[in-house]
Amino acid sequence: MLRQINRMQPPTGFSIVTNIFLIGPMGAGKTSVGRQLAKSLGKRFVDSDREIEADSGATISLLFELEGEAGFRRRERSMIDRLTQEKDIVLATGGGVVLNKENRANLGSRGTVIYLHASIAQLVRRTAGDKSRPLLQTADPHARLAEIMTERDPLYRQVADLIVDTGGKPSRHLAKHIAQLLSR
Repeated sequence: MLRQINRMQPPTGFSIVTNIFLIGPMGAGKTSVGRQLAKSLGKRFVDSDREIEADSGATISLLFELEGEAGFRRRERSMIDRLTQEKDIVLATGGGVVLNKENRANLGSRGTVIYLHASIAQLVRRTAGDKSRPLLQTADPHARLAEIMTERDPLYRQVADLIVDTGGKPSRHLAKHIAQLLSR
């Protein structure tokens, strides 16, 4: 399940378990694993997409429609800057968070970053028919996810301290495994 450890020392200025940031593609399980992980570690769970929606009063889909992806990414950058400065949180990020260099720097320097990796087939199964994912509103979601992963996988790997292959495992098992890794 554990595939790689990039950084053995805690990020400067933070305990290795102060903040935990979950990254990965849409459908990897960041929100469900994050909730379970926060509960098991006694931390507060935060989902950056839900925070953006609460702050803007609009859904992610509507923000994409009204402001385009660039407008949404500006909001996301600001939210990630704010949230990564909080203490003792488990943060589930949006799938495209790594596209912005500033986001990658903030995530990497303010907490422990865990990349939840899943196969394209798993991602397609998990996101099938989900109308709330604007980037997948296409005739061929499988091809779109493959394209997205080709672009983002190197960025996820660049910023990750740990890479965990979700392998279709239940979120509670993944959360338990991650908690064990963090306690070592």
